[in-house]
Amino acid sequence: MRRLLFLNGIRAFEATARSGSFAAAGIELNVSAAAVSRMVQLLEQRLGIGLFERKANRLEMTAAGRAYQSGLTPIFDALASLTAQVTAPSNLRVLTIGVGPTFAMRWLIPRLGDFQKHQPDIDVRMATGGAAVPFGEDWSCGIKLGTGEWPGLLAEPLFAADLLPVCAPRLASQLKRPGDLKGPALLRVAHSPDDWPMWLKAAGLPRLTARGPEFQYYGHALQAALDGLGIAMGIRPYIDDDLAAGRLVAPFELSVPKGMRWYLVYRNYRADHRDFTAFRRWIMRAAAAPTHGKTPRESRRAETVFRK
Repeated sequence: MRRLLFLNGIRAFEATARSGSFAAAGIELNVSAAAVSRMVQLLEQRLGIGLFERKANRLEMTAAGRAYQSGLTPIFDALASLTAQVTAPSNLRVLTIGVGPTFAMRWLIPRLGDFQKHQPDIDVRMATGGAAVPFGEDWSCGIKLGTGEWPGLLAEPLFAADLLPVCAPRLASQLKRPGDLKGPALLRVAHSPDDWPMWLKAAGLPRLTARGPEFQYYGHALQAALDGLGIAMGIRPYIDDDLAAGRLVAPFELSVPKGMRWYLVYRNYRADHRDFTAFRRWIMRAAAAPTHGKTPRESRRAETVFRK
């Protein structure tokens, strides 16, 4: 017989480990923080090992706790997914994609009609958030920018994340060489403060500082560039469609790799789900397809130490 120890305690531990506190786990499980703490203590007693070190104002997982949680969370995710599949109407096919708002608006949504044309029976839902949003338990997959290392997730590369300045065509006519950037506003993105210094260093202008307006998301900065407010540091593939259409111009040929890539990320147990498999095939083809049209200037890559 399968030996399962104290499932309530296991559930309480997993929720605490994932959320970081007994109080947060209690809200999720609809019980008090004290009840969660007690269930975790009972679990530790039954296992004969410590899962948390209880410090003055925080919990810290032990090595055993980290190992246990890394195995438990995918199991609970798989159980939730299985339950949703069993209880869902037989004709309902749902694909939930976790994606940042700028990626959704500037790349995924303009192409989503093609996926729906091939898979009209799949109900596509988007869960948008910033890069810091954790991978949702109900997500079929996600699209993330990073180094490809996310514990508990499989990651397949989609695009390189190359950087190059972009602006409205009427502003581009004033820019003949990188040194001309001393005049116009250089639009910044709050969560990516190294983009402009990285590019300016590669362009031989390490002392030039970007001092233009700062925005929360790349999408905001790119819209400001479209409206002629200044020059944004573009990141691929956000800028590809606008460059191809001539709405934005890359005034200089130099592009530099950001040192990260875009990845399709998902839980291992999703790999054989038919709706995810269909989306995975589609997005891999879409990511490999060249952008239609030509950019005003063909970018050359800077093979520098910025590549990881």
